Amino acid sequence: MIDDSRPIFLQIAALIENDIVDGNLPEESQVPSTNEFAAFHRINPATAAKGVNLLVEEGILYKRRGIGMFVCTGARAALVARRTQEFFEQYVRPLAAEARKLGIPPDELSRMIIRGAEAGPAADGNQERSAAL
Repeated sequence: MIDDSRPIFLQIAALIENDIVDGNLPEESQVPSTNEFAAFHRINPATAAKGVNLLVEEGILYKRRGIGMFVCTGARAALVARRTQEFFEQYVRPLAAEARKLGIPPDELSRMIIRGAEAGPAADGNQERSAAL
């Protein structure tokens, strides 16, 4: 789960965010402690705390003094909205730009996206490799 590609505290924050978006950490539920994160991932507790505190600064988590950290009401909606915007910027804009370069009209691009979405997980190229074997 933890790798060398990004700072560890950002990975901890992302793990918590994913659990919130996936529904594994519902709003108003308690988040594991920084010591629990540190022990599970074999990292420094200060690093785990830095990831948790980042989410506090963003209004995703809040602290109940003497009890622990909890998921804020509205956190899932805020994360979904932010990630939807990031998805648009990272994937949709470049996709649309490439389609324009290739002369693919918007209606054809829409059909292609729908076809890709309906294809499911096999659309990642594994199907072609399997057929070649």
